[in-house]
This record gives sequence, structure tokens and C-alpha cells, in this order.
Amino acid sequence: MNTNLKGKTAVVTAAGGAIGGAIARAFADEGVRVALWDLRVDAARENADSIVARGGSALAIECDVLAKANVESAASQVMAAFETIDILVNGVGGSRKQTTTSPELEFFDIREQDMEEVMALNYLSAVIPAQVVGRIFAEKQSGAILNISSIAGFSPLSRSLSYSNGKAATNNFTEWLAVHMAQTYSPKIRVNAIAPGFMLTEQNRFLLTDEKTGEITERGRQILNECPMNRYGNPEEVAGAAVWLVSDQAGFVTGAIIPVDGGFTAFCGV
Repeated sequence: MNTNLKGKTAVVTAAGGAIGGAIARAFADEGVRVALWDLRVDAARENADSIVARGGSALAIECDVLAKANVESAASQVMAAFETIDILVNGVGGSRKQTTTSPELEFFDIREQDMEEVMALNYLSAVIPAQVVGRIFAEKQSGAILNISSIAGFSPLSRSLSYSNGKAATNNFTEWLAVHMAQTYSPKIRVNAIAPGFMLTEQNRFLLTDEKTGEITERGRQILNECPMNRYGNPEEVAGAAVWLVSDQAGFVTGAIIPVDGGFTAFCGV
């Protein structure tokens, strides 16, 4: 498959993480120059170094995507290094114990400031970089924005209140921005999203497997029973979809939210 990505420049946020790192490496393998943004700049730098060691071009930048001035500074650094930006991947997100119901925390007691923080982490983390980098795309009349959402944006996960709400907002924002950019600026600016299913990463490994025995937890068994492919996904499978969505092969795709979930969202349970 000829992706026509060689020589382009991509910004990947949360690029120090498993999914962001996998996407950055997959882009680099296609000849893309990659700017890896992350608050944990050491993690981003480690992934950038691995790309350079493989012959790619990568730059790690510390960035808080919820601070617009910080995003503007990071974008300026990318422009100074690579002269342009062609692709933006918004990968920041996550859940918090403070907005997840449990025997110790009822819905009625979740604090509004905690909900606001998690909503921002999963929604504004896509909006703010899209404002900054999207202006560059509007000026050059082309570009690709890819938001990393979640299957929780289609149907809320039990207990995960604000995470699910934030990803639903991201899905809606993806569709809105796709129409806005195409109609207001250029049909060559495309906006899409990937909705990963359950991935066995370091972030959630011990929610899904027992730390001492390595056996699948009750939560893990419940997830696998609802997944027709009966396994967890891996970040490289998300990265494969990302490469396609930002490439010319998906030139007529905008406003789409693609599940990468082993059939989880297609299964009604019977």
C-alpha cells in the first residue's frame, strides 16, 4: 500500500505512552518526521530515540496540551525544526479513580471539579491542539487530524463516568470539526478518530490480570466474554489504522470514528 506519507511531518500527543508511541513509530516507518509531545518528556524522548536508532526522524517536546500557550510554543518548535506540520494525532486521555464509581465512591459523591478535570483530559486535550495546529492546516489548505477516542465514547463503560462522557464528547467533536474544516477552509483537511477497545498496556495490566499470578481478573474475563475475538488488542493494531486514516488511501474519509476493538461494539451479548 502506497501511503504517500514520506516526507510529511506529524505531531503525536501522549507519544510517551503505549498507543502514542506505537503510532509515532509506525509513522516514522513510513518516512514521516515525527514530533512526540508529552508531559513526561523522558518517556517521549525514549520513544524518539528508538525511532532515530531505526533511521527515522523524531523530536521529543515537553507539552501540556491543556495549556494553549504551551501548545503554541510546542507547535513553534516543530515548525522551526521541520518547517511544517501535516498531521496531528491527539492521543491524550485517561480515567481517574476519583470519577469512577466503586463501593467506596457513589455517583452522588463524585466532586464536580474531579469530573471537570477528567472531561478536560479526554476532550479539551483534543480541542486545544486542534485549534493551534488546525490554524496551520487552514492556512495551507490541507492536513489530517486524528483523535484517539475509545469504545467508551459509543456506549459508556460501567463505573467510568467522566472518562466515558469525555470520549463521547471527543467523538462528537470529531464529526463537528470534520464538517467545519471541510466547509469553512478546505475539503483537503480531514478529521477522523480511532476508538480503541481494550488494550493490555502497562496502564491497565493489573486491572485485567492478577499482579501476583498473572491470571485474568474477573473484570478481564468479563471483557473477553464480550469480545468476539476473545483477546485484548495491542497498540500496533491501533497504529495500523492510524497510518491508513492519515494517508492518501483514506482521502475520501472524514468525520469517521473507526473502532479497533475485536468486535466489542458489534456484539450485543447474545
